[in-house]
Amino acid sequence: MKFVRWFLGRVILLLDFIFTPRSKKRPADEQQKLDAQTAQLKLYQFKACPFCVKVRRAIKREGLKIETRDAKNNAQFRQELAEQGGKIKVPCLRIEQDNNVQWLYESSDIVSYLEKLEKAA
Repeated sequence: MKFVRWFLGRVILLLDFIFTPRSKKRPADEQQKLDAQTAQLKLYQFKACPFCVKVRRAIKREGLKIETRDAKNNAQFRQELAEQGGKIKVPCLRIEQDNNVQWLYESSDIVSYLEKLEKAA
């Protein structure tokens, strides 16, 4: 079973690499404004998780700059996710605004949040 998961993970990563979406092009001032809005966002993820791939593709498609944190291979990020987010479940978007931290789970919810953020810019 472990081999099957490993193999499927590699297939997912290969397909993601081959079919990487193009980023949106926007004026520099608009991009800077969007970069400032996304500076406090962190995506906790596992590299080969299909739901995480979905979110990373949305980030790429929207042309956003969001730090990704590998919660599978980095013990510190995994611990942050468990202690601060409440559970080890990925993908998880950490949203920090005005010293308030919100943890957003579920790939579809994260993608919707990112699309609204992009439209508001």
